[in-house]
Amino acid sequence: MTAPSLLTVIVNYKTPDMTLQSAEAALREMQGIAGQIVIVDNDSGDGSFETIRAEIIRRGWPEDRIEVIQSGHNGGFGAGNNAGIRHGFARRAYDYVYILNSDAFPDPGSIRILLDHLQASPQTGLAGSYIHGPDGDPHLTAFRFPSIWGELEGAARVGAVSRMLEKHIVPLPIPAVTTRVDWLAGASMMIRREVLEAIGLFDEAFFLYFEETDLCLRAARAGWATDYVRASEVTHIGSVSTGMKIWTRMPRYWFDSRLYYFRRNHGGLYAGAATLAHVAGALIWRLRRLIGGKSRRDPDWFLWDLVSHSCKTSLKTNARERSRIPKFPLSPEPASGGELP
Repeated sequence: MTAPSLLTVIVNYKTPDMTLQSAEAALREMQGIAGQIVIVDNDSGDGSFETIRAEIIRRGWPEDRIEVIQSGHNGGFGAGNNAGIRHGFARRAYDYVYILNSDAFPDPGSIRILLDHLQASPQTGLAGSYIHGPDGDPHLTAFRFPSIWGELEGAARVGAVSRMLEKHIVPLPIPAVTTRVDWLAGASMMIRREVLEAIGLFDEAFFLYFEETDLCLRAARAGWATDYVRASEVTHIGSVSTGMKIWTRMPRYWFDSRLYYFRRNHGGLYAGAATLAHVAGALIWRLRRLIGGKSRRDPDWFLWDLVSHSCKTSLKTNARERSRIPKFPLSPEPASGGELP
């Protein structure tokens, strides 16, 4: 049996030092695995591309195992990964694609474990890692698909509501063993080539957020399962490029992505009902705050922004709300064997 080949894609946006750290960890963990790492600079405009390229040369990393390219424009997370996939497959037909965040660092054995799991599980199309912070605290990265009832529960955050809607809660308890899930966060996700051949690449109508949710849903509808692989561990800092940790107000692109996800996959009426459910849940939470003295947890103006965004975009077609799913690129030849140093 021919050894499986792997294309790893890392998207950089103004974090060259961290991206190099991520690439170094991936390079280490891909020893013995045939494949390549492609770093995509997503039009950083801050010298990231030149810095990363110069450092790759200075460190003596093999050119046929790791390279950096420019995307040409910042189309978001999905578009950046698509650029890396297209670049890699223009040369070779890899068996798997590994999406790795620029602020995520594979722990020992993590990549091999994902690869072995997919090799041993022919019905599994996507597999993701157990993600933890530098301090060891686990991150929530395994989820159910968003739904109307999930929107209500997630906004209400009241014990009685959560118990009643337990089967619709979007974040899953962190699995202790390998578990089948609906979707995984894209910080460390491996995808079988046949999945991308069947459903296409990331939908580039998403700028940030919900793109991996959409990808996993399209895969599920095509008959492919998604697995959370507990033994594969990856250290993740989180939100370095996006600045999410210091947001005081949610950016418009988050609302665009959320609404587009519901509209594209369930229709306009469902999307409207999901927003109404979120508003109802938020009102329950505000009542709970008044009665119980709970502290505010949402970003400033969140509910206002959610409702106003939904109303405005319901009156006209959002320019981004046109599905842009690139077809999977055909490759000229199978990937050759070999190992990363």
